[in-house]
This record gives sequence, C-alpha cells and structure tokens, in this order.
Amino acid sequence: MAQLYKATGINLKAMPLGESDRLLTILTPEYGLIRVVAPGVRKQKSKLGGRSELFVVNQLLISKGRSLDRINQAETILSYAGLSQNLGKLAAGQYLAELVLHQALSEHPQTELFYLLSEHLGRIEQLQHKTDRLWHTQLIAYLAHGIYHLLAIEGIAPQVQMCCATGNELQPNFNYSDWQVGFSIDSGGIIKIDDTSVVQSSYPNLLGQKTTTKINTLLNANQLSLLQQLAEPQLKALVKLTSHQDWIVVEKLLRKYAQYHLGYSIRSAELIDTYLESQIGSRE
Repeated sequence: MAQLYKATGINLKAMPLGESDRLLTILTPEYGLIRVVAPGVRKQKSKLGGRSELFVVNQLLISKGRSLDRINQAETILSYAGLSQNLGKLAAGQYLAELVLHQALSEHPQTELFYLLSEHLGRIEQLQHKTDRLWHTQLIAYLAHGIYHLLAIEGIAPQVQMCCATGNELQPNFNYSDWQVGFSIDSGGIIKIDDTSVVQSSYPNLLGQKTTTKINTLLNANQLSLLQQLAEPQLKALVKLTSHQDWIVVEKLLRKYAQYHLGYSIRSAELIDTYLESQIGSRE
C-alpha cells in the first residue's frame, strides 16, 4: 500500500495533466511547496473539482508516488472565493501567489509564510468592492503591504527608515513641497540626497573611500511615508486620504526591487497594470 500523509494546503497554481487530471502546486505549513496530482478533477462530476481551484485551502490526505504524489482525499476548510469574483482582487492574489511560489522551499516547513500569505489574501478578499478611485487605491495599498511583508520574511525587504549610505534615520519633511529622497535598488533602500537633480550620490565607505550609489528614483514626502507604513502589521486608516498615484509609485518601486533581488520577472504584475488601466487610467 502506498504511504499516506496528511497536510493542510492552499492551492497556488494549477495545470492540466492528462485527459482529466490537474497538477497542483500547493503551499503547506508542514512540508512547504508540494506538487501533487488531483485525479479526475476536470471531469464534470468530480468531487474534487471545486477543491482544486486556486486559493482554496484543503485538509489533504496524499499518497506517495514514484514521481508525483496524488490526492486521495480533500476537505475544504477555507476558500478565498471572493478573489475570483473581482478581476482586481484576483490579479492582486495571483501577484502575491507568484512571489510565494518563487520564495517557498520544498520539503521544509513553511508555517510563517503560509499564515502570512493567508492573512494578506484574506485582507484583499474582504475589501468591499466599489468602482471609485478610493477602492482602487486601497487595493494597491493592500497589495503593496503584502509584497513588503513577503520580502521581509525572505530577509530582503528594502530599508525604508534609515539612509542606506549613512545609517541616519530619515523622516519625511512635509513642510517643503519639493523635498525628496532617493531610492537605490541595488543598495537596498532610501538614500538621503542634497540635490534633487542627482542620479547618483557618493558616500564614504567603512574604509573612508568614496563609493557611488545609483539613485533609481526620487520619492516625495508622501511616498516615503507610505513606504515606511508598510513595515507595520496593519496599514493606517490614513490610507483613505492618500494619493492613488503615490501608491502606484510605491507598488511599482517594490516590484522593480523584488524583481532585482529575487532575480525573476513578476508576470502577474502585468494583470494589475491592465486592470487599473481599464478601470481608471494611469493619470491621477
């Protein structure tokens, strides 16, 4: 008899396999990422059909196989069905899932990552859908929050509290409309600058030698404030008062940062761009 094991898992990726099966990539707290066959789920009357959909959390009984394990039983304990009922929420969920697929390990417990992803998917799902700009701003804010936390659990979140070059704390200055800081992707975060026209800055290293830091983008006080909020467990209620375009800048900056430090392109991010363009356009 094949060896059996139990796992709790959330479906993050699904691919057709054979005539009626589906190959699922599942994040579990017990074993990390697993790839298993869901037999017969593409048949019309399959009992496992709905349980093999994306963002469904199942209690699984799995049999070991020579090349691929197979699901014997699946009991749904939670479903983020609301994500699939709105294109914006679905795109945000797929974005976070793609990050996790590239971060999670196989054959290693991933308890913290499992519950972190579940928390952020739940927050996005619970957003009350509206068609106004405020709702879309909240969606991007929640997405950016999830991205930052996933980068943090990987140990590569950008430094947003202190200057990466000097180690000095940086606080947004709202008293001057032209106040800005730099952000350096390869240096890992924010950089204090004295001239807003610069594209690179020089600072002494530990040996007293001048080193050049490339500035990828400039951030205003509002954008820095938003970045600094992302390290908190919860976003402030002030998200309702912030600029939609500022959150767009923050998300795209985190996207570039994640792609650089993780070494791959986030394909699902294009879905967010397409969705927002279709809903409200790219201008404030």
